[in-house]
Amino acid sequence: MGARHDDDMNILFSVYHLCWAFFGNILYRFPSRKLFVVGVTGTKGKSTTLELMSSILEASGKRTALLSSVRRKIGELSQKSSGKNTMPGRFAIQKFLRDAVNAGCTHAFIEVSSQGVLQYRHKFIEWDAAVFLNITPEHIEAHGSFERYRGAKVLFFKDVLDSPKLRKYFIINVDDGSYTYFLDVIKDKTGCDVIFFSKNKFVMEQLADDKKKLGEWVSADFNLENASASFALAQILGIEWPTVERALASFKGVPGRLDVVRREPFSVVVDYAHTPDSLFMVYDVLRSDYKTSYGRMMCVLGCAGGGRDKWKRPKMGKIASEKCDIIILTNEDPYDENPSEIITQIHSGILPNFPESNVYEIVDRREAIRKALSLARAGDVVVATGKGSESSIHIAHGKTIPWNEREVFEEELRNKTPLN
Repeated sequence: MGARHDDDMNILFSVYHLCWAFFGNILYRFPSRKLFVVGVTGTKGKSTTLELMSSILEASGKRTALLSSVRRKIGELSQKSSGKNTMPGRFAIQKFLRDAVNAGCTHAFIEVSSQGVLQYRHKFIEWDAAVFLNITPEHIEAHGSFERYRGAKVLFFKDVLDSPKLRKYFIINVDDGSYTYFLDVIKDKTGCDVIFFSKNKFVMEQLADDKKKLGEWVSADFNLENASASFALAQILGIEWPTVERALASFKGVPGRLDVVRREPFSVVVDYAHTPDSLFMVYDVLRSDYKTSYGRMMCVLGCAGGGRDKWKRPKMGKIASEKCDIIILTNEDPYDENPSEIITQIHSGILPNFPESNVYEIVDRREAIRKALSLARAGDVVVATGKGSESSIHIAHGKTIPWNEREVFEEELRNKTPLN
């Protein structure tokens, strides 16, 4: 009886969201028909890829709009995204597209999440292109399994295939082990072009193995994947490499993504990394590119609550103990969970040989940041992950605490006694 009730509720929930998408499209007069609309999906790198694509198009003289978990941009106007949903609900996406049309934009870029797909927030948009970046385990509790999580991403490709646009483009990362699941959807179908991209091929052929040509931010190893996806789109649109190179080399980064607060006398970095895979890569980049030979890696680390991906908490602790010298465990977004229990679960993954004297548990996130800065010395790297550019911390009973990670670091740095 309970399972049947849950199925009935899921059907009603799906119909509810489908109706919102349908009526939103009518209300805003089918705006996607007048735009080249690109959807980017994957576990990590979506927001950055949207920004890179937008920058390349603008360097070629186009006017663009983008909608991501970081911001809503239409032409020159930009505002920070609000809320925790990567894809906003109700009429928000259709309104964004209509605003883009009214502002004279020709191309729109949208971040596509698995949960947004299951709630039909991508429906009734006439897509021109779909991009698959990568996939690693995330939102497992919400989807029930990794296979179902991946299936939601694949479903987006199926729906783009049904778009009424005469020609559809599918940009696929062949370096990812799941790429065949996306390819199988569109293989042998008419009216669509498949474009493969590979980070390693991009580095060898376009950069002649000189990654630094693209500047410090884009040349970070995990951003090269995003850059290669963006170049694939540029090729579709007939944009020459010199224009792409100029746009990538001048790119200043995305707020909350490898966001450097300061470099001297020690580095302070804010990053959104919230999965084991992305955490590992951020630590790796910082160890190789930011930490001095005599410096230490110091992390401020938490994990989200609300029953979200509990499996990853000890894994995050293990990675921190492999890559960092000092670990400060703290609060992130506990929702209705006990923050101390989340911290304990992260702590359980720390390797047995890691010195306990170098592990701190400080629930208050500002106090944790203050502690990290008090321990920092010349040549060190202090990195806080999980929040990025988010504007609040989610706590019990649906309440939030205003938060800006970068501003908190800047405030605490001003109050810190200068190093001799």
